Amino acid sequence: MLSTIDAQKFNTLIETNNLINSDYGDIHALLSHILESATRFCGGEASSILLLDKGKQELYFETALGIKGQEVKRYTLKPGEGIAGWVVQHNKTLIINDVDNDKRHQRRISQELNYHLANMIAVPMRLKNECIGVIEVMNKAGGKPFAGEDVEWAEIFATQAALAITNARNIEKAQNEIQFLRDQLKTDQGYHTFISKSPVIQEKLEIIDRVAKTDSSVLILGESGVGKELFAEQIHLRSPRSQAPFIRVNCAAIPEGLLESELFGHVKGAFTNAIANRQGRFEMADGGTIFLDEIADIPLALQAKLLRVIQERTFEKVGSDVSITVNVRILAATNKDIEAQVEKGEFRSDLYYRLNVLPLFIPPLRQRPEDIPELASFFLKKFMGETKKQFEGFSDKAMKALLSYSWPGNIRELENSVERACVIGKGRLIQQEDLFLTNARAVVSGAAEGRNLKNAINSFKAYFIRNVLEEHNWNQTETARELGIQRTYLSRLIKELEIINLKD
Repeated sequence: MLSTIDAQKFNTLIETNNLINSDYGDIHALLSHILESATRFCGGEASSILLLDKGKQELYFETALGIKGQEVKRYTLKPGEGIAGWVVQHNKTLIINDVDNDKRHQRRISQELNYHLANMIAVPMRLKNECIGVIEVMNKAGGKPFAGEDVEWAEIFATQAALAITNARNIEKAQNEIQFLRDQLKTDQGYHTFISKSPVIQEKLEIIDRVAKTDSSVLILGESGVGKELFAEQIHLRSPRSQAPFIRVNCAAIPEGLLESELFGHVKGAFTNAIANRQGRFEMADGGTIFLDEIADIPLALQAKLLRVIQERTFEKVGSDVSITVNVRILAATNKDIEAQVEKGEFRSDLYYRLNVLPLFIPPLRQRPEDIPELASFFLKKFMGETKKQFEGFSDKAMKALLSYSWPGNIRELENSVERACVIGKGRLIQQEDLFLTNARAVVSGAAEGRNLKNAINSFKAYFIRNVLEEHNWNQTETARELGIQRTYLSRLIKELEIINLKD
């Protein structure tokens, strides 16, 4: 056992144990704290914590202290490779006071880092007697050899680190399950979690705040999969009608012959199989909001009746001549060019103008790259709960692929891609190949080659905006309109991202 422990060391152990058993949110900071204590107590010059990735069967540097601490993080080891690999493979502590003459030493790393390793302690981090990682303390101060007491200290901190990691994983798993249940509850109540960080969507939400206070009709436009239904939900939830029903209808999913009955209801005997009176969606939405998705697919014959509801708030059920009055706000959405349909006579112009009182265009995902990491993380947590698998996030290459892909299917395609990656992925991180983004474009800016997520996002934004500017001959007004942002915001982005016309 250790010799008499001084008060300062004892207090450090108590403090660390309290942090481990609390709801301490930053596991990386906690492991750094544990490693710093181990280094100080053992009198080492440098130290590291390596964790075992079971899926990849490799050791990676989770935390490293010392002059080469950041550089060493780019290396990985296989179980059995190097001194740390030997410790994992044999689940035994090593104390080596002559590293140069130890055959297990991985000289390649120390040579590439230009770091002389004289002596070290390597201790297994055990979970139920299974090695999940290694704590290393290197180069005893003053050129002294490591001794038995140093090993005992290292083993104490290895146990603390293993407990901290176990607690963090359990907490993360519980939080993911809780969030999944919350999201399920929201879905059961009819509403989805709204995820956004991009300035362009924040601008849309500011518009929605103003629009929500009125009862005017809103026409939501945008490509398939951009989340038009979620924006309709936000209009309803931010409106005075938020406590009343929100009824959604996918006009394209209901057969033409049944759509009138679905919208307005029918009376018994109105047609074959009409064996009882039935409420329509407009009647269900009385006092609240009705959302008509894929409005451009409503047949012309039914458009006149819908126009009357908008104008007079009255309608008759199929098979009845009794008028029903409702107080309903109408939100509609389409991914089609509805103005072109009006010109072709496929959609009534008077209905279009009544629906289009407050138009709201939702930009595609490729025009708001800031949302991609947030959405990807949200979907990852969701599908980890469904697949009963755990991932720490996305690898750098995987995130770069997500940011450089054009997403023709928008958020729906992103969700499908993350779900697929959760099903087939292995290890602690989702890899680029798990996403199956076969036509992902390369991010050309050198800044995106680093490990900084903000740089990668800015690089993609600059690349994308420059392309749109070139398409419009660097006309900022037309480019802003294409991007769905204000011209002043575009000018600020051009300045901040240092976008220049390469042809000048």
